[in-house]
Amino acid sequence: MIQVTVLVDSKQQNCGILISGHAGYAEAERYQKGQELVCAAVSALALNMANSVEHFTDTPFQADMEEESGMFCFRFTQEADAKAALLLNSLIFGLLDIQEEYGEPYITICYKEV
Repeated sequence: MIQVTVLVDSKQQNCGILISGHAGYAEAERYQKGQELVCAAVSALALNMANSVEHFTDTPFQADMEEESGMFCFRFTQEADAKAALLLNSLIFGLLDIQEEYGEPYITICYKEV
Protein backbone atom coordinates (compact mmCIF):
# COMPACT_ATOMS: atom_id res chain seq x y z
CA MET A 1 0.00 0.00 0.00
CA ILE A 2 1.14 3.53 -0.75
CA GLN A 3 0.93 5.77 2.29
CA VAL A 4 0.76 9.51 1.66
CA THR A 5 1.22 12.02 4.45
CA VAL A 6 0.51 15.63 3.56
CA LEU A 7 2.53 17.94 5.78
CA VAL A 8 0.65 21.01 7.03
CA ASP A 9 2.17 24.00 8.81
CA SER A 10 0.75 25.94 11.77
CA LYS A 11 -1.18 28.20 9.34
CA GLN A 12 -2.88 25.08 7.92
CA GLN A 13 -1.00 25.49 4.63
CA ASN A 14 0.32 22.41 2.85
CA CYS A 15 4.11 22.58 3.14
CA GLY A 16 5.29 19.16 2.02
CA ILE A 17 4.48 15.55 1.34
CA LEU A 18 5.82 12.14 2.30
CA ILE A 19 5.01 9.15 0.11
CA SER A 20 6.11 5.62 0.96
CA GLY A 21 5.40 2.06 -0.05
CA HIS A 22 4.13 0.31 -3.15
CA ALA A 23 0.51 -0.15 -4.13
CA GLY A 24 0.61 -3.83 -5.07
CA TYR A 25 -2.07 -3.18 -7.70
CA ALA A 26 -0.32 -5.17 -10.41
CA GLU A 27 -0.10 -8.27 -8.23
CA ALA A 28 -3.70 -7.96 -7.08
CA GLU A 29 -5.02 -7.59 -10.60
CA ARG A 30 -2.60 -10.13 -12.12
CA TYR A 31 -0.99 -7.61 -14.45
CA GLN A 32 2.49 -8.29 -15.75
CA LYS A 33 5.50 -6.59 -14.22
CA GLY A 34 5.80 -3.04 -15.48
CA GLN A 35 2.07 -2.41 -15.44
CA GLU A 36 1.91 -1.08 -11.89
CA LEU A 37 -0.69 1.58 -12.61
CA VAL A 38 -1.14 3.11 -9.18
CA CYS A 39 2.58 3.36 -8.39
CA ALA A 40 3.31 4.76 -11.84
CA ALA A 41 0.62 7.41 -11.51
CA VAL A 42 1.73 8.45 -8.03
CA SER A 43 5.38 8.59 -9.09
CA ALA A 44 4.64 10.60 -12.21
CA LEU A 45 2.57 13.15 -10.29
CA ALA A 46 5.11 13.51 -7.48
CA LEU A 47 8.17 13.87 -9.70
CA ASN A 48 6.39 16.26 -12.04
CA MET A 49 5.41 18.45 -9.06
CA ALA A 50 8.99 18.58 -7.72
CA ASN A 51 10.45 19.29 -11.17
CA SER A 52 7.83 21.98 -11.78
CA VAL A 53 8.50 23.70 -8.45
CA GLU A 54 12.21 23.72 -9.28
CA HIS A 55 11.71 24.97 -12.84
CA PHE A 56 8.83 27.46 -12.47
CA THR A 57 9.27 28.93 -8.98
CA ASP A 58 11.91 30.40 -6.70
CA THR A 59 10.63 28.61 -3.59
CA PRO A 60 13.41 26.57 -1.98
CA PHE A 61 12.70 22.97 -1.02
CA GLN A 62 14.30 19.71 0.05
CA ALA A 63 13.50 16.46 -1.72
CA ASP A 64 14.64 12.88 -1.27
CA MET A 65 13.67 9.74 -3.12
CA GLU A 66 14.41 6.03 -2.72
CA GLU A 67 13.12 3.79 -5.49
CA GLU A 68 13.25 0.43 -3.72
CA SER A 69 11.08 1.47 -0.76
CA GLY A 70 8.95 3.82 -2.84
CA MET A 71 9.87 6.73 -0.55
CA PHE A 72 9.49 10.29 -1.80
CA CYS A 73 9.84 13.19 0.61
CA PHE A 74 9.34 16.82 -0.42
CA ARG A 75 9.21 19.84 1.84
CA PHE A 76 9.38 23.58 1.33
CA THR A 77 12.23 25.08 3.38
CA GLN A 78 10.48 28.44 3.62
CA GLU A 79 6.97 29.70 2.97
CA ALA A 80 5.91 28.74 -0.54
CA ASP A 81 5.00 31.34 -3.11
CA ALA A 82 1.61 31.09 -4.83
CA LYS A 83 2.94 29.07 -7.79
CA ALA A 84 4.73 26.53 -5.63
CA ALA A 85 1.70 26.15 -3.34
CA LEU A 86 -0.53 25.60 -6.37
CA LEU A 87 1.78 22.89 -7.70
CA LEU A 88 1.80 21.02 -4.37
CA ASN A 89 -1.98 21.38 -4.07
CA SER A 90 -2.35 20.04 -7.60
CA LEU A 91 -0.32 16.95 -6.63
CA ILE A 92 -2.54 16.39 -3.60
CA PHE A 93 -5.66 16.80 -5.76
CA GLY A 94 -4.32 14.17 -8.19
CA LEU A 95 -3.48 11.77 -5.36
CA LEU A 96 -6.98 12.17 -3.91
CA ASP A 97 -8.39 11.29 -7.34
CA ILE A 98 -6.23 8.14 -7.45
CA GLN A 99 -7.42 7.21 -3.95
CA GLU A 100 -11.03 7.69 -5.01
CA GLU A 101 -10.57 5.58 -8.16
CA TYR A 102 -8.51 2.69 -6.76
CA GLY A 103 -9.36 2.74 -3.08
CA GLU A 104 -7.76 2.06 0.23
CA PRO A 105 -6.14 -1.30 -0.51
CA TYR A 106 -3.68 0.58 -2.73
CA ILE A 107 -3.32 4.14 -1.40
CA THR A 108 -4.18 6.03 1.79
CA ILE A 109 -3.80 9.75 2.45
CA CYS A 110 -3.57 11.48 5.80
CA TYR A 111 -2.58 14.94 7.02
CA LYS A 112 -0.03 15.78 9.71
CA GLU A 113 0.75 19.16 11.25
CA VAL A 114 4.49 19.79 11.46
